[in-house]
Order: sequence, then C-alpha cells, then structure tokens
Amino acid sequence: MRFIIRTLAAAVALWVAVQFLDGIQITAPENSPTYWGTLLIVALIFGLINAIVKPIVKALGCALIVLTLGLFLLVINGAMLMLTSWISGQLDIPFHVDDFWPSALVGAFIISVVSWILGLIIPGDD
Repeated sequence: MRFIIRTLAAAVALWVAVQFLDGIQITAPENSPTYWGTLLIVALIFGLINAIVKPIVKALGCALIVLTLGLFLLVINGAMLMLTSWISGQLDIPFHVDDFWPSALVGAFIISVVSWILGLIIPGDD
C-alpha cells in the first residue's frame, strides 16, 4: 500500500513540474485517462531510477556532494529526471524533458519540494 501512495505522490509532483515548466511536457491530451496513465507510468520509472541508479551515482559523486555542501544533489536529481525522459522516449511514453538547464534542474527541484511536502502530509510508517 505504501508503494502505491508513494507512486501517486510522485505522479502529483511530476504533474506540478509539468504545470510550471514549459520544458517538461506530456504530449497526451490533458484530462484524459492517457494523460494520467502517463503520469503514473513516468512516476514508476522515476521511482525505479531513484531506487536503482541514484544510490550508485551518489556513491560515486560523494566527494562532490560534500565539496558543494549538498548542492550537487540537485544536479544528480536533474540527471535522474533526464534519464527518466530518455527511458520514456525509448518506451514511446509521451513524456519529454527538453534540456538539462533549466528544465531538468528546476523540474527536479520542484519535484523534490512537492514530494517533501506530500511526505509531510501523507502519514507513513516512518
């Protein structure tokens, strides 16, 4: 159940990023089942990337994270969003991030903030 709630929270965070940034698009018609299904699939892909790839990248970039006092984590989050966009393109999912700066970097920041706020609101097992 927790997995479903976290995936829905990630989908909401992605939706907020799509609404605020022109560089992040879902090309399916808005307010259609395809649009919301795309958001859920992209949230699943983003969650898998954050669970599998992100820890490896964080371990390799540990020195840069410490050196920049954690700001390099924004770059890593932006890279994970770009990777999500690339994988979505390979799977013919209508989700696209135009470029790293500002779309992926600012989008990752928006997704992080919205996910954090939703994490405070949604009760968890922690």
